[in-house]
Amino acid sequence: MSNHNSKMQSKLRGLSFSLRIARRYLFSKKSHNVINVISGISATGVAIGTMALVVVLSVFNGFELLISDMFSAFDPDLKITLSQGKTFDLNANEFGQVRQLKSVAVFTEVVEENALLRYKDKQMPATIKGVSDNFSRLTNIDSIMYDGTFQLYDGAFERSVIGVGVASILGLGAHFIDPLYIYAPKRTSNINLLRPEKSFNQLGTFVSGIFSVQQLQYDDHYVLASINMARDLFEYDSTTVSSVELKLASGVDQLDVQKQIQKLLGNKYQVKNRYEQQESFFKIMEIEKWITYLILCFILLIASFNIIGSLSMLIIDKKADIQTLRSLGADNKLIQRIFLYEGWLISVVGAFSGLILGTLICLVQEHFGIVKLGSGYVVDAYPVVTNFSDSLLVFVTVLFMGFLAAWYPVRYINKTNPN
Repeated sequence: MSNHNSKMQSKLRGLSFSLRIARRYLFSKKSHNVINVISGISATGVAIGTMALVVVLSVFNGFELLISDMFSAFDPDLKITLSQGKTFDLNANEFGQVRQLKSVAVFTEVVEENALLRYKDKQMPATIKGVSDNFSRLTNIDSIMYDGTFQLYDGAFERSVIGVGVASILGLGAHFIDPLYIYAPKRTSNINLLRPEKSFNQLGTFVSGIFSVQQLQYDDHYVLASINMARDLFEYDSTTVSSVELKLASGVDQLDVQKQIQKLLGNKYQVKNRYEQQESFFKIMEIEKWITYLILCFILLIASFNIIGSLSMLIIDKKADIQTLRSLGADNKLIQRIFLYEGWLISVVGAFSGLILGTLICLVQEHFGIVKLGSGYVVDAYPVVTNFSDSLLVFVTVLFMGFLAAWYPVRYINKTNPN
């Protein structure tokens, strides 16, 4: 045991000795000033590459959070749909149990189908989303109202709330006196070839408001209506729905509640959180983020090649020191370790400088919005969110590339300085 401890202490002393000499070589003045210049350029290149990685990843995080907030004003916390099929019956005992869960604050029934819209002489296909009266409690729909108010029934007439894109295509505005007509094919009867118009159900509704999610899939296609109107239009009974949307009570763990409801309903149903409801969109953003990360890593790797030139010149400059160390009993591993640490220290200095500079730029952008996006965008300035995990990943990446760049010239020390 004592022999093992003595070996460990000897290795630690060797590492400490190598690191001290490497640090001295890095900051001391060399016999050729060009070596200092190249070392400085190497550290600067690594710092700029590190800064770029931090800033770009933070901007992607900012856009992801911004878009997530937009969807959160329209999408529920959890959405229940069939794994296979279109509609289901709420009379099942499982849904009664879901309603009674203390973690569920709002339980909203939804009927969603495609239909044809007609306003005066203009027509377009759209998605009709019939929702329960508590839909305004389920989402933050009031925060995204572009014009008018969210109202689906005024006590006398059926009302609807349409996306801003739908309003633009049809030339509609809130509280226009002319009704919006909605057509849907009859499900329970055959097509009348002699009078095809009789094969469609028709309902009229007045537009009470216009919403804007700033996402085309909603703004250009969706019409919100009462669930009773949607059931009449599509010929569904009073317990049939295409989905159930839930808002959870504050303070509960969403993942735990999602697993609990999924276990309660079984594999026949899917329970999706906000990310899973827009999974394809967020996956595309994630792919774009990491492709950009790989491109910047390649640029950073090229910048790290300066370390090869800096170390190679330093090894030549320190030939006499290498011979002196050998005369004092240093083996080749110890000498290689000194110059390996030297190259790594250049990467560490560049990485720390780049991380600090990149984080400062992100903080300034976050609080003051110096870099603008221009007019016509959802926000005025580029959104940024700096994550510790991203900064750690960038730091580890830079150190790994620095190690590769330092290892290449160091492994030739034996050939250039044989015993």
